[in-house]
Amino acid sequence: MKMCRVKLTNNVALFVLIGLLFLSSSFEVCSAREGKHWGSNKASSRRQMAARPRAGSSATFNVLDYGARGDGRTDDTKAFGAAWAAACKVEASTVMVPSGSVFLVGPISFSGPNCQPNIIFQLDGKIIAPTSSGAWGSGQLQWIEFTKLKGITIRGKGTIDGQGSVWWNDSPTFDPTAEDGMISAELGGKMRGTKPTALRFYGSDGVIVTGITIQNSAQTHLKFDACTSVQVSGFSASSPGNSPNTDGIHLQNSQHVVISSTTLACGDDCVSIQAGCSNIYIHDVNCGPGHGISIGGLGRDNSKACVSNITVRDVTMQNTLTGVRIKTWQGGSGAVQQVMFSNIQVSEVETAIMIDQFYCDKGSCKNQSSAVAVSGINYVNIRGTYTVQPVHFACSDSLPCSGVTLSTIELKSVQENHRLGGPFCWETYGELKTATEPPINCLEIGKPSKAGTHSNFESC
Repeated sequence: MKMCRVKLTNNVALFVLIGLLFLSSSFEVCSAREGKHWGSNKASSRRQMAARPRAGSSATFNVLDYGARGDGRTDDTKAFGAAWAAACKVEASTVMVPSGSVFLVGPISFSGPNCQPNIIFQLDGKIIAPTSSGAWGSGQLQWIEFTKLKGITIRGKGTIDGQGSVWWNDSPTFDPTAEDGMISAELGGKMRGTKPTALRFYGSDGVIVTGITIQNSAQTHLKFDACTSVQVSGFSASSPGNSPNTDGIHLQNSQHVVISSTTLACGDDCVSIQAGCSNIYIHDVNCGPGHGISIGGLGRDNSKACVSNITVRDVTMQNTLTGVRIKTWQGGSGAVQQVMFSNIQVSEVETAIMIDQFYCDKGSCKNQSSAVAVSGINYVNIRGTYTVQPVHFACSDSLPCSGVTLSTIELKSVQENHRLGGPFCWETYGELKTATEPPINCLEIGKPSKAGTHSNFESC
């Protein structure tokens, strides 16, 4: 009997212990369901959880968790900065700009170089620029900028809207009564003379831009400056054809760039390739309206410009100022070399093919003998219609263009029964590899005899 009582006592203790554990766990579950947290409120807990990396997955930092309103009227600049500051500390983290919201953001820089690598900026919502002069201070060269980062991706189905019409007009002013007016009337007034680029990447390596749209930029839509290993795909730029200086994509001092599957409609060059660029590959791009795809202008203010190994292929252009163009200023130095333009379809462009070494975008420019050398330029399978001139080659008197080759060129005037201006060549040397339409009889066959052609190549 005594042994039986001991066993019973032990069983009762075991049952009591199990019951206490059950009640304790139930209390914690119920408290969690009711949103009760000891020593913190619900909002701060949400922020802390957003800022804490999860095991086995990258951390996500939603701008809404850092105070962004996303109502299109409240200034969300500080919230974006706070989300970035948190993401910057975590490798492969994601800054989330969610869909269904419109975020008013002023000039902002998402900066390294102390950030962790491979950060993703997930843009699914819409970001809009202020339309008040007061929001821009004394003027900004950039609106949204990513600087000195390693492995930075901006992706998603969202939109960046520069609301650039307030800059495009001759006397732009902010209308506080407009439906999309964002900032109080007392901050309104004439916009600053410095027009900002919508999205700029500077000094970064491993840059990816995919899926997003930039529209109505005050100036250039997307710019890469001093960047390496850049990929742009599925990107769209959209501004009216008469919006001034609104380049679609601008490349400067950047190497190893691929631009593909992109639609660019703007008021300036669809793609502008500037000094210091090499190993650029552009394909499957739709351009128009705009000024076509251009290398230059290079050599302005007697500067040195080196551009090499550029390929542009499988591109369509509609209603553009030019098709494929190289433009340089007199007085410059350096070289443009190893360029291929192939499989270009043009429709009602003013001038389909152009090299202009007398480029001048102001009233008058003085004649100078030095020039950026142009050599090894290949045109293959360029077809379509023009409204002014099929081919215009105007090369330097002292440093002629050399190694210009043309193959399968078929360009027709939009006026079937009336031939517009014919091909023009000046100091241009190269080879016709096939018959062309119209015949480009003005091209000088062979190589130029003038001295000095190679010295500029060597300087690059």
